[in-house]
Amino acid sequence: MPNASHAIHAYKAAFRYRSQRDREADVFRQTTSALKGAKDAGAIQQIRALTDNRRLWTTVGDLMRDPANALPEPLRAGILSIGMTVQREMDQESPDFDFLISINEDIAAGLAGQP
Repeated sequence: MPNASHAIHAYKAAFRYRSQRDREADVFRQTTSALKGAKDAGAIQQIRALTDNRRLWTTVGDLMRDPANALPEPLRAGILSIGMTVQREMDQESPDFDFLISINEDIAAGLAGQP
């Protein structure tokens, strides 16, 4: 199917030109989608979604602590504070999925330049 092949190549080419912020927003959107799917699901799906979210926020925290990070210090501190709040929520016996989803959606929107 030449049409499918052309579509795949077009998608790969377009992806290369997306900004770093857009790709970062996509990571938050994907993690948020997993949280939404796990919210009312079984324990295994919830654990997987929370583990992915924890990995995401641990990475964000590490990036905010990196002295080579070019973001302004107050912004880095604010993002780090949000990340710590998210981590504490995930440590609860019954994490508030709506809260975690809301935070991730807000971060994704900010990265995408949406209000």
